[in-house]
Amino acid sequence: MEETNEIAGESAEATTQAPGDAQIEAAVAESAAAESAEETLRGRGRRLEKIGIVASDKMQKTVVVRVDRLVKHPTYKRYVRRRSKFMAHNELEGVAVGDQVRIVETRPLSAHKRWRVVEVLRKAKK
Repeated sequence: MEETNEIAGESAEATTQAPGDAQIEAAVAESAAAESAEETLRGRGRRLEKIGIVASDKMQKTVVVRVDRLVKHPTYKRYVRRRSKFMAHNELEGVAVGDQVRIVETRPLSAHKRWRVVEVLRKAKK
């Protein structure tokens, strides 16, 4: 009898482990799907997009785009404004300083250009 209980116990454990494994696999797949959906993480075929303001247009087919973001300070728990500048390739006509534009990641186009202007969201007030 003891042997049959042990065998039955092992098979019961095996059946309880299988759903656990399925739950773990489902959780891993779910977290992977959530990570790929986030904008900060790039999935295959998904390019990172940023919205910023044109700071300079003095180069040919290149603009400098200033992107502002808010970051929580680790010690003071207050939001601090951070600013980054990206050089972006510009094939569009009429992009001027002060315009709000959308840029997307692209392959390296030069030593500093890895972004491309996709559209002008708002023209600058004159």
